[in-house]
Amino acid sequence: VQLQASGGGLVQAGGSLRLSCAASGRTFSNYNMAWFRQAPGKEREFVAGISWSGYNTYYENSVKGRFTISRDNSKNTMLLQMNSLKPEDTAVYYCAAESRVVPWIYSTGYSYWGQGTQVTVSS
Repeated sequence: VQLQASGGGLVQAGGSLRLSCAASGRTFSNYNMAWFRQAPGKEREFVAGISWSGYNTYYENSVKGRFTISRDNSKNTMLLQMNSLKPEDTAVYYCAAESRVVPWIYSTGYSYWGQGTQVTVSS
């Protein structure tokens, strides 16, 4: 499956952005999906995940209550709605897909990656 992330940009603290991940090439609903982010000089970290059906969602603690992950299997699209953004949310955000059952939080478990989209939150 090919993934294309978009929607990043520059926003002030407290603002909102919505990231999109468009999938193509294979049956989107076969894949569990996730968002990761990587700030300069830091490891890539898990942000949020959603099961193939959309029924189960998972969040990293620092984004709970501020970010919402969703998917539309009819449109082969995953979204990340980010509200109340903070400067520490600044990073390149990546979408990832995996058809196997793997631990959500480890980037090494995902076989497919989008190219990343930059999110910058100014204070």
